[in-house]
Amino acid sequence: MLNKSNQLLEEFSLRIRNFSLSPLWERTNRLAPGTNCIPFAWRFSEMLPLLLTASEVIEKKRADRRVLVMENPSLRGSSYISSSLFAGLQIIMPGEIAPSHRHSPNALRFLMKGKGAYTSISGEKIEMNPGDFIVTKNWDWHDHGNEGDEPVIWMDGLDTPLTSIFGSHFRENYSEDIFPLNNNVSNNESKFGLNLLPIDVPNKTVTNDDSLLIYSYVNAKKALLNIFKTQINSHDPVFGFKLKYSNPINGLSPFKTMSVFIQLLPPKFIGKNYRSTENIVLNIADGECIVHTEEENFYLKKYDIMVIPSWTTFSFSSQSESVIFSFSDKTAQESLGFWREEYLN
Repeated sequence: MLNKSNQLLEEFSLRIRNFSLSPLWERTNRLAPGTNCIPFAWRFSEMLPLLLTASEVIEKKRADRRVLVMENPSLRGSSYISSSLFAGLQIIMPGEIAPSHRHSPNALRFLMKGKGAYTSISGEKIEMNPGDFIVTKNWDWHDHGNEGDEPVIWMDGLDTPLTSIFGSHFRENYSEDIFPLNNNVSNNESKFGLNLLPIDVPNKTVTNDDSLLIYSYVNAKKALLNIFKTQINSHDPVFGFKLKYSNPINGLSPFKTMSVFIQLLPPKFIGKNYRSTENIVLNIADGECIVHTEEENFYLKKYDIMVIPSWTTFSFSSQSESVIFSFSDKTAQESLGFWREEYLN
């Protein structure tokens, strides 16, 4: 009787496929926290010569953006570092311009090496220095240039996979290489980044697009060191001293999808195990540390990059002081009610 029943089920399953149907009781998709992505690290010492070679083998105009994409080994062919995030390393040589365009994904820049570069966002020209974090919201015109005498390298971070899930990925090139400038020198940081706002800026219910576009590393590290010195015995057991970047107008994340952080691990720090549903990309801004996972220990030095996928158990340790820049999809998950975390042992 059991064999007869199994045969009928099998025949039924085959029959309904002709109607583009499948039985829920035979589903094979994952119904548990986490993804198929794996933790992985990219060493800056290995990436730097490859970026310099890329600048020799392909012209800037032909490449548009000369970027080496960090692709999770479990997502070959996707161009994604995790199931919800994109990350790449971009190099721009002296005198070069990356032409103006805009797209529906949000983008961030974290400058790693070199001086003399700028980004122009909707006509606002912003100079970039190592450690600076730059906001490029979706559908803002933006171009980049290098007016210095050395190569400049930064990490791009985008929410491209999330955009693609909804089928809402749009892209447009501007008619000229450079979008017309509103100001010769950026006044954005003076206007929004000093805990002072113009009196015509509304309260927290603000819905306009005015916001801080650059968060300087000098200010971020100063804030971390001040907290470290004054609250040395009250650090987080997992993250040490961790701060989130926020829009000074409303206190929210600079993006509607991505959260961005800076953290300091004090000397001889041994963190507890932790996991959350967010996908995290780390970039070591200063010093070095170890990220421990269940499968492997990742020894990270300055500007090494690592991805920690959703629901991966991990912990930090450091012998000396280290600073970590990171971004994740936490904001998107929180707004949808998906985000969870667990502090373990």
